[in-house]
Amino acid sequence: MINKNTPLARKFKFEYRIAIIYFIIGFLWIYFSDTFFDALVKDKETLAKLNILKGSFYVVVTSFLLYLLVKTHMNKLQKAEDLILQRSEKIAIQNEELQIAKTKAEESETFLSNIFDHIPNMVFVKNADDLRFVSFNRAGEQFLGFTREELIGKNDYDFFTKERADFFTGKDREVLNSNEQLIIVEEVINTKNGTKILFTKKVAIKDKNGEVKYLLGISEDITAKKEIERELIIAKEQAEQSDRLKSAFLANMSHEIRTPMNGILGFAELLKEPNLSGEKQQKYIEIIQKSGVRMLNIINDIVDISKIEAGLMLVDIRDSNINEQVEYIYTFFKPEAAAKGLQFLIRNTLPKIEANIKTDREKLYAILTNLIKNSIKFTKEGFIEVGYHLIKDNRTAKLEFYVKDTGIGIPANRQNVIFERFIQADISNLMVLQGTGLGLAITKAYVEILGGNIWVESEEGVGSTFYFTIPCNIELEDEVVIKNEKAAIEEGKIAQNLKILIAEDDKPSSILISLMVEAVSKNILTARTGNEAVNICRNNPDLDLILMDIQMPEMNGYEATSQIRQFNKDVVIIAQSAYALSFDRQKALDAGCNDYISKPILKEDLLMLIQKHVNS
Repeated sequence: MINKNTPLARKFKFEYRIAIIYFIIGFLWIYFSDTFFDALVKDKETLAKLNILKGSFYVVVTSFLLYLLVKTHMNKLQKAEDLILQRSEKIAIQNEELQIAKTKAEESETFLSNIFDHIPNMVFVKNADDLRFVSFNRAGEQFLGFTREELIGKNDYDFFTKERADFFTGKDREVLNSNEQLIIVEEVINTKNGTKILFTKKVAIKDKNGEVKYLLGISEDITAKKEIERELIIAKEQAEQSDRLKSAFLANMSHEIRTPMNGILGFAELLKEPNLSGEKQQKYIEIIQKSGVRMLNIINDIVDISKIEAGLMLVDIRDSNINEQVEYIYTFFKPEAAAKGLQFLIRNTLPKIEANIKTDREKLYAILTNLIKNSIKFTKEGFIEVGYHLIKDNRTAKLEFYVKDTGIGIPANRQNVIFERFIQADISNLMVLQGTGLGLAITKAYVEILGGNIWVESEEGVGSTFYFTIPCNIELEDEVVIKNEKAAIEEGKIAQNLKILIAEDDKPSSILISLMVEAVSKNILTARTGNEAVNICRNNPDLDLILMDIQMPEMNGYEATSQIRQFNKDVVIIAQSAYALSFDRQKALDAGCNDYISKPILKEDLLMLIQKHVNS
């Protein structure tokens, strides 16, 4: 039903009235005109013509009126059509603008959404009223271990303990009430991915009217940073500790080196005194010799720890009889223990056949020697006991050794660090004892190189027990006969009347070696350089032996040996050097030397080596 107050209804009402008026006028026109003409004209023919004329007039007038009416309506329709077209164009333009705006809005939303999702930090938005999450980025999902669907609409109490949720809620309300940014430097939370530490910033978000609607939070995961900080602090402390230990070690090393040097130089000076009795001479020489041995031990420790740290320590696995090796060590240390009034015990628990294993004899000897020397050093009274037994497990076998003493013991807070390098140098207690502080570090390294473990059980004031294990490797079925090389040489023919060339640039060393070999030589030649050694050897093809120093001017011992081997394949060449690393020996052998001996050279060792090669 059409509303009478609308423009369309009013227009319809107007046109309806026009039609009625037009009908009435037309009807009255026809009626009155017919009556008028009937009364006025009596001639029917004339009346007919008047009626035709009247009708024509009516048609003309009506047509004219209809024309005007149609034209008026057509104009109105045209205007309406033009107006509709204009409005349609405006609507089309508006629709196009709206579509462009919509596209831009969607692109902007996608752009912002991508930025929001690709922010590496966790970003979240909470409703200011109930503090429920209304938005979360991807980093937040990954961080907490929940999907957005699981997070949206929830609050902190749905994910955290009440204590933590109360803390978070309190901080949120603090931000919303103050309208100021809040920074939480360290915020610890428990997630599905473990405990995390956050650096969080929170700020209130307002609408256009200035009312707080949302809470925005940005959290950075600083767990890794805190771990790095912790590691840096530990590293710094370790570096400071290492620096402190090294400084103390250097101070201790200065003392350790100067003390035997004082004995060597001091008593060497006393030997120059005139009218010195033979007894005093022997006493002074004995002190010099002991001081030299002590100095050599210090140097050996430094060389060993250097080789270990450089990864140059090699393992030489050979057949070994553990019972014989421990018995030798027992025989060696028993006088020293007895001199201090200590009882020295050995617990040999291996049958003869089980005592034959494969291991590095020298390193095992060094391990036991270091442990026993320490026990003797730190024990004033009581006993020292060495023992070992075989442990078999799943077709594998290992030996477990122990060295037990009734010494001063080790404080509980130091038992974990005594195997570290230079650790004795850090001891500033009442006992000041000899040593570099490297013995146990070397011992631990040797045990681990052999594939074993070492540990200690100790009680301060009661004593200590050091345990270590080594694998047996391959058990030998037959008894191994270990022949004493020295005895074998003594049983053979002793070389004499040898023609020897000593290539040595250091004059005292050259004199010393000459004195050592004079008992087996008939003619001793000397050379100060590598070139001189090559020339002497070329001019003396009957040389029996060359003692070749490695470090010489003009030409070193390696190169001199190589040149000599080009024209003399038979002469025995023994390299002698202050270098003591394993690859120095191999380098000398590769150059053509028959053997190698490191300085300081002992007469007995040198003669054994000479007899070994000259008699072979």
